[in-house]
This record gives sequence, structure tokens and C-alpha cells, in this order.
Amino acid sequence: MRSWLSHQTRPRDQQRYQPPPGPPPDHAPPPAWEPAPEVSHTLGQYNEATDDDYERAEEYCNSHPPAPPKLLPSNVIERIRELGCAAWGLEHPATPRFIGQIEGGMQNKSSRNGGSWRVRSLKGCKDVCLMSDLPFMAGLYDIHGKRGVYYEIQVHGMDGVIAIGMACRPYPSWRMPGWNRLSAALHLDDLRKFFEDPDGGRDYAAGLAGISPGDTVGCGYEFANGALFFTHNGRRLPNAFTGIYMPRVAHDVYAAIGLDGANVVDVNFGANLFEWKEGNDWAWRLDGHVGRMSGSGPGQDERLPSYSEARFS
Repeated sequence: MRSWLSHQTRPRDQQRYQPPPGPPPDHAPPPAWEPAPEVSHTLGQYNEATDDDYERAEEYCNSHPPAPPKLLPSNVIERIRELGCAAWGLEHPATPRFIGQIEGGMQNKSSRNGGSWRVRSLKGCKDVCLMSDLPFMAGLYDIHGKRGVYYEIQVHGMDGVIAIGMACRPYPSWRMPGWNRLSAALHLDDLRKFFEDPDGGRDYAAGLAGISPGDTVGCGYEFANGALFFTHNGRRLPNAFTGIYMPRVAHDVYAAIGLDGANVVDVNFGANLFEWKEGNDWAWRLDGHVGRMSGSGPGQDERLPSYSEARFS
């Protein structure tokens, strides 16, 4: 399947960028998106969505263009300043397909990590995408001094399908992340990676044999090269895709968790320490990027939109 990004930004007959002779310039162009080299599978290994779900999702994406990046309202900025990464949460999907519970943040007493979000999906839950309430990566905010953004999930039970990744809004809530426009994910049942791929995905990280209860899987994005990567129990795995969500300023991207069947996961946006140690550095934290205007720093106040301005802009 041809990528929505490539369809929108790169004509079929466009020549690949050829750098000029001599040393590279100080501001080299961002890497162009290219398909992942692995063979694309036609069918999922364990789980297949219906043709009707696929057609409805295509129709939904065609009639709902991607939302442009926005400034956050001032009360949300203040909440991020006060709570840090604990300001991020998960929205309950607006679909009856999700059968389960979401216990949020500091109210999550089921987890040993009080600041994470516990999600339980029951056996009757069908393919569904849960998204963060705040952007994971915000196009209108500063990345000076930042390497990227990152979050983790801990799997407590997987008697179905769990996916971890990111997506832009609006996104069809009845589809796993990675299957449709501007979404990417790792599906933990078959360990295949997906980027705008409604088929069977691509194999990922040959050294990753499987996911067991108690395992932690992380999802990160590097600003410099548009690379999406995953981690497993604190170990960074190879880049899954590069050159996606670029130019960065054109997108607000949200964390996305896919569920089908009976599963239990904790989602940590940084309110608790990450298993991947590097992710605990300021260079990777969400609260050092989202809400931080270009050129601003500690003690500098920027003019932020009111709630009504941001809501209706």
C-alpha cells in the first residue's frame, strides 16, 4: 500500500534528493520518507479486521482531513507546568467496541506505579484505538535541546492483541494504530510493525521472541531524523521507521494504544521512571517539549491562547 504521506508530499516521478558536491551544509534537508525494507505481509498472523471495518475507515479518513497543529489553552499549559508528565492521560474512546476500564493517573491504585494509567479490556472488546488526551509530539512547540519524545507500557496480561504507537487526529477509533493514515505501531501479538498499513505489517526486531506478563515496551520518536523506535525491558530496539511525521511542524501526534480481547496494561507517560534509562533524561521528556514556545525558557512567559480561543481555533 502506498503511504498517505508519500501520496501527499512526494510525486511519483520525483527524483530522489542528491546532495551537492563538497561538505554537507549546516542545515541539511530532513530525510525523505521511504518504505521499510522488510517484506510486507498480506495478512495478519493472528488477527484480521473485517473488510467492512477497512472500508468504513477509508471513508472516514477521506471525509475527515488531518487536524492542523494547535496551541494548547493556557489552563492546560499551567497544568503541564504543575504536574509535568503526569498531566498526560488517556481518553475514553467514543465507541461501544471498547469494553473495559481506564483508571487514570494518581487514582490508579491497581498499579505499583501510582502515576500511570491502567487499562483493562475484556474478552468482548473489539479492535479499538485509545489515544492520549494531549499531544505526544506538538508541531507548534519548541524542540530546542530535545532529542525526542517517549512513553512506555507495562503488559500485565495479553489474552488478545495489544499495540503501542502513535497517530494523528482524527483517527477511526475502531482501527488499530498503524493501520490507517498518519499512524504507526508495534503489534505485540505477532511483533510486526505497521505504518499506514492495513494489511499484515512487517517483521520487526528478530531478537525479540515474544512478550510475557511483566514486560515493558516503549515507543519513542527522534526529532532529528523522524525515526520511530521501540524498546523492550529497557533495551532500545532498531528504528522501525525513519522520515515519518515530517515536517514536524505540520503535525500534532498523539500516543496510541490498540486493544482487542482481554488485556491489562499500565501506560506511563513519564510520571514514573522509565525502564529505558535514557528516556528519563530531560531531552526525552514530554513536559520539556509540549507547551514550550520557541525561544522561551524558564521564567519567560509567552502569550498563550485562552481556553475558548484554543477550543474554537
